Amino acid sequence: MSAGSIILAGGGTGGHIAPGIAIAERLREVAPSIALHFACSTRPIDAQMLERAGFPYSPIPAEGFSPRPAKLLRFARAFLAGRSVAHELLRAQDARCVISLGGFVTAPVVHAARSLKVPVFLVNLDATPGKANRWVAKRAQRIWSACATPGCPTFATRIVGMPIRRIAIASSDAESCRAQLGLERGLHTLFVTGASQGAKSLNDLLMLMLKQHRSAFSGWQVYHLVGGGERNVVEAAYREAGVHAVVSTFIDHIGLAWGAADLALSRAGANSVAEAVSNAVPTVFAPYPWHHDQHQKANAQPFVDQGLARCELDAIEADANIRDLGRVLESLMKDHAAREAMRTGLRALPQADAALEIARTAAAIASGD
Repeated sequence: MSAGSIILAGGGTGGHIAPGIAIAERLREVAPSIALHFACSTRPIDAQMLERAGFPYSPIPAEGFSPRPAKLLRFARAFLAGRSVAHELLRAQDARCVISLGGFVTAPVVHAARSLKVPVFLVNLDATPGKANRWVAKRAQRIWSACATPGCPTFATRIVGMPIRRIAIASSDAESCRAQLGLERGLHTLFVTGASQGAKSLNDLLMLMLKQHRSAFSGWQVYHLVGGGERNVVEAAYREAGVHAVVSTFIDHIGLAWGAADLALSRAGANSVAEAVSNAVPTVFAPYPWHHDQHQKANAQPFVDQGLARCELDAIEADANIRDLGRVLESLMKDHAAREAMRTGLRALPQADAALEIARTAAAIASGD
């Protein structure tokens, strides 16, 4: 008799896909007889990451909800199309459990799961649950969260921690990681990342700092993830400033970058925060500025409150960012004692394998336990 499958639903950003891959990797270990399949968005980043990780996937048509008439019509059409595709997928895969990871693609998948009486296990990944997760929560049999949800303290029945891929954790010392990335020995290393899609405002800030505050980079090198489209101009800025840097559009084994880093400048998506904390890297977080509720800030705030991280709003324009965000980054580049105190505090935090706990529970649900 077939053991059926577990469908992992979510996507649109690496912050949704990477935790799903982490869970799927553990599921392969604890329940090898259960098939795995991702129901993801149609955005290229989903396919790119899942193909690299070697997991089968099906893009689900979906749009984010909006009350504006034109967008509402697109949402409704996409929802109906997505529900139909998801319904056929769940039937074809003999789905026994849907793990919902967030993003607008989850709504049609969960709706299809309900119609087929497939149990839904919601794993919320952000300190502020999004619209999709709030909708899914009303239809899920089990609700866990990767982090506390201060605005909705009873949202989840368990705070389990962020599922993190093993390749997101440094497996060797800093010098070894630097060598594998093409970085030099004997220099402090700054890791700049706008997460899976890059961040133009952070790229612009670094380029302006190279012009106006070149001395801050004395004794430093940079590993810079730029996202698509800006690699050449950012590389040229480092070259003209005489600062050694490796500029990349994407890295799969991101644990190497965290392992190489003495300091990081990063977006504050829940996955990015968890990776920084798990690798004990002092980090200046710059939450994604286009969210009207600034919900990424809530992901970093618990560590800022403990003095283990810094957080500054991204003002978008480089001239504005250099006054606050740039000032905080430069101060930590110059303050070795402050960085070491932050790293020591991060190393003292308890660590748990959240992906393994989620995998075990999902396997039990799929088995009818």
